[in-house]
Amino acid sequence: MENTYKLTEQGYQKLKAELETLKEVDRKQNLEALKEARAQGDLSENAEYDAARDEQARIESRIKEIENILKHSEIIASSNNSKVVSIGKTVMIKFPEQKIEREFTIVGHLEANPLQGKISNESPIGRALIGRKKGQTIQYKAETGAEITVEIIDIK
Repeated sequence: MENTYKLTEQGYQKLKAELETLKEVDRKQNLEALKEARAQGDLSENAEYDAARDEQARIESRIKEIENILKHSEIIASSNNSKVVSIGKTVMIKFPEQKIEREFTIVGHLEANPLQGKISNESPIGRALIGRKKGQTIQYKAETGAEITVEIIDIK
C-alpha cells in the first residue's frame, strides 16, 4: 500500500509549480547542456558531460518523486471550525516555563519547515496539539525526551 501524503492546498500548488518548472525549464536547459557537452567530442574525459548527465538524473528523479507525491496526496481542507487544532490551522501557543509565545501552522510532514513556523502533524508537538482546544494546557514528550508543557492561546 502506498503512503498518502497530506498536503495543504498551498503545498499542493507549490509542488505542481515545481514539477512544471522541472519539466518545462530545467529539463530543456539540461538537454542543451548535454548537446553542448557532446559537441566537444570525447565523452570519456568530459567533465561537463558527466555533470550534465548527473543533473539529468537528479531532474528526472525529482520529477518522478513529485508525480508520485501528487498522485498519492490528500489535500487537507482547513475546516472553518477554529475551535479545534487540525492540519492547516495556525496555533498560538505559550511555553509557560520559558515565558515565550510561538505561532505555528500545522502541516503535513512534506511541508514542515520549523524555521518558517510550519510544524508537521507527525512531530511530537504536532501530534499533541491535534484535536485540542483553545485554553487547554497539554504536556508532550519532545524528541530529546524532555517533558514540555504548552498552553493553547489561540487557533486560527
